[in-house]
Amino acid sequence: MKILFVVSEVEDLVKTGGLADVAKSLPLALNQLGHEVTIVMPYYQTLADRFNASECAAKQTLFAEQRAYEFAIRELHLAHLRVLCVDYPPFFARKGLYSDDYHAYADNAERFAFFAHAALKTAQAINFQPDIVHCNDWHTALTPYFLSIDDSGFFKQSRSVFTIHNGAYQGTHRFDDIPYLRPHYQLQHQLDGDALNFVRMGIRYANKINAVSPNYAQELLTPLGSHHLFNEFTQRRQDVSGILNGCDYSQWDPINDPHIVERYDVDSFHGKAICKADLQREMQLPNEKNIPLIGMVCRLTEQKGFSFILPMLEKLMQHEVQLVIVGTGDPDICRFLTEVAQRHPAKLAFHEDFSVRKAHMIEAGSDFFLMPSLFEPCGLNQMYSLAFGTLPIVRAVGGLKDTVVDLAEHPTAATGFIFEQPDSASLLACVQRALLFYHEYPENFVATQKRAMHTRFTWQTAAQEYEKLYLEALY
Repeated sequence: MKILFVVSEVEDLVKTGGLADVAKSLPLALNQLGHEVTIVMPYYQTLADRFNASECAAKQTLFAEQRAYEFAIRELHLAHLRVLCVDYPPFFARKGLYSDDYHAYADNAERFAFFAHAALKTAQAINFQPDIVHCNDWHTALTPYFLSIDDSGFFKQSRSVFTIHNGAYQGTHRFDDIPYLRPHYQLQHQLDGDALNFVRMGIRYANKINAVSPNYAQELLTPLGSHHLFNEFTQRRQDVSGILNGCDYSQWDPINDPHIVERYDVDSFHGKAICKADLQREMQLPNEKNIPLIGMVCRLTEQKGFSFILPMLEKLMQHEVQLVIVGTGDPDICRFLTEVAQRHPAKLAFHEDFSVRKAHMIEAGSDFFLMPSLFEPCGLNQMYSLAFGTLPIVRAVGGLKDTVVDLAEHPTAATGFIFEQPDSASLLACVQRALLFYHEYPENFVATQKRAMHTRFTWQTAAQEYEKLYLEALY
């Protein structure tokens, strides 16, 4: 199959989050299955500064309301993949991808409405006639709409797949603030008041809709988990599915990790204790090998469960435990964690920053990894934790429920600890259960760690599932 993969960021080129990881790993895995994949993305300033890519086709022009949007198409290569970049400086020659520091660009809707259409024009310009146009998140959610109204005949056999990586971000903007879309009267009749919801349009116009884990797909079909799009999802219920993301084990495997002090695997497991001591030293915690250490690396936001983490912290500090939290985000959360860490310097280390090195150190040096998310479409850190023999403590949502096996429910297959209710009491009880297991059953704890390390979620498996989804869309 020929697959046009339309996305706003790609790992190793530009990245702000997990979307970029998928946009690199999935096309590569599909390519390995024999499919011809071409990625289309914006030509951001950071790409221009790094690569100065050459143009690979004649300049193209799109029109809206007497305005001509002339853009160039530049070509990059990522491993065996062709990456085509839409070069329209008025929209993409900026410091950031979506924002300057903490302020989103006011014209993001206009920028990505244009890009969603320009991606198709790009495919035409190079005569790449796709079987599947695979779109990702709100930035490209209008591409299925533009595909549906194309009258050139070029995309007559093409079908669209829309992947929702995080349904909370929907691209909702006032229609009057999107000049590029004003001529499209079909969209004007589908507004929420005066606003257009990009994700809603993706759901309505794509041939197939999928989420990045089976459980998250089921949550999207419920009033509580649908991010206020329950009617749209239920109307397309037959076309909604979930495919679990894979994990890049070339970067997240303790046996070949350059960021940790001692490499290890299930057969040389003593290295994990050395990594724990190194993490304690780095975070200025007492070097206590028999005290359980819980790690956490994330954005400091409500989505990550801090509304029920913070109220139980003081109670957790009464236990024999060490807790390391690294991340940036909400200033109020940062302030709270800083104050608790000052009161309990031997038990809580909070670093308001992020680095790849620290993320790897925490995965390797912790006994447990805390990930009690309010919602989590797929999640990657729990996969990294399993690979490092660090048992996840998670809430039963999204991809967390799909990837972690709870000790209480399946003792002989367990890889971590799960709780259900989004409240402090349930979280604290789950953490206490994990700590008890650590102290009372040390041999079983190590066996569970090693079982976790054997767990694998590969992109090869994910690509095979996407291959089936593409065929369903086509036939």
